[in-house]
Amino acid sequence: MSDEYLESMNDDFSGVIGRYERNLVSVRTGRASPQMLENVQVMVASYGASMPINQLASISAPDARLLVLNPWDKSTISDIEKGILSAGMGLNPQNDGQIIRVPIPALTEERRRDLERKVNAMAEDARIGARQVRREYNDIFKELEKEKEISEDDLKRFMGLIQDATNGCVTKVDAIAKEKCQEVRSS
Repeated sequence: MSDEYLESMNDDFSGVIGRYERNLVSVRTGRASPQMLENVQVMVASYGASMPINQLASISAPDARLLVLNPWDKSTISDIEKGILSAGMGLNPQNDGQIIRVPIPALTEERRRDLERKVNAMAEDARIGARQVRREYNDIFKELEKEKEISEDDLKRFMGLIQDATNGCVTKVDAIAKEKCQEVRSS
């Protein structure tokens, strides 16, 4: 039974890292990538709902400095533009009534610092997530020890394994953050 908890814990730590990596996709590095807009939500007035941008348009990157969105419903063009503007990515979409072009400007030094701060804030959120997983599994094993399902020695061993897994997760998050910050600096 304890092995099942440890396996579940490792899955939870992998989930923390996976969420962090998915969130980092939205941090632009000076090169156009359709994934940059993946997390952008668009409030579509005609549908009365907020939707992910990739459900409203196809997104392509014909070159390193341009994204092109081809909306499936042309009536949503202005809503898509507003969604991109309100996403806080520093992008200014332009439309010709059929498609939306999003030029990717070169990063200024100030914008690079802002993006690094954003990457580090996201990393801190991931670290907090890892500590929450640690707390959850420490509580589970303390409860198992209290109910005499595991011994006190087992509890100490499991808490050591939990701490090791937490340290591994935090180390991985730090490495990913360092790599992304380096990418932002060099773009």
